[in-house]
Amino acid sequence: MADEALARAGLHFDELNKIRVLEPEISQQTGELRDECKEFLDKISEFQKIVGSFVDLIDGVAKEVEKEKMKAIGSRNLLKSVTKQREAQQQQLLALITEKKVQLERLRIQHESLAKEELEQTDFIEQFILQK
Repeated sequence: MADEALARAGLHFDELNKIRVLEPEISQQTGELRDECKEFLDKISEFQKIVGSFVDLIDGVAKEVEKEKMKAIGSRNLLKSVTKQREAQQQQLLALITEKKVQLERLRIQHESLAKEELEQTDFIEQFILQK
């Protein structure tokens, strides 16, 4: 009867016979909820650590990818530069070949002219010697 009067007043006895404001069942559920919340917070904390390490790992991979990307772009630009240099060198060599061909033709014509003049002078000398 005293228990009922206290229960109506909102007071209850726990398993250690201490007076409590909450009902023992609600107190037990509150304790269980507190324990579950603590477990949940521990799991969330562990999850945050795992996610943090994963983010750090991904950041490292992203930096490596960016570095390799820059190296690839540099290599591609170098290749384009070498290709342009070779094309320019090829154009210079073709111009030099054309110039040398023109010079060769000029020297060939000059040689023919000189050979013809030598022949004429040789004929002239022979005729001059014969006339004496």
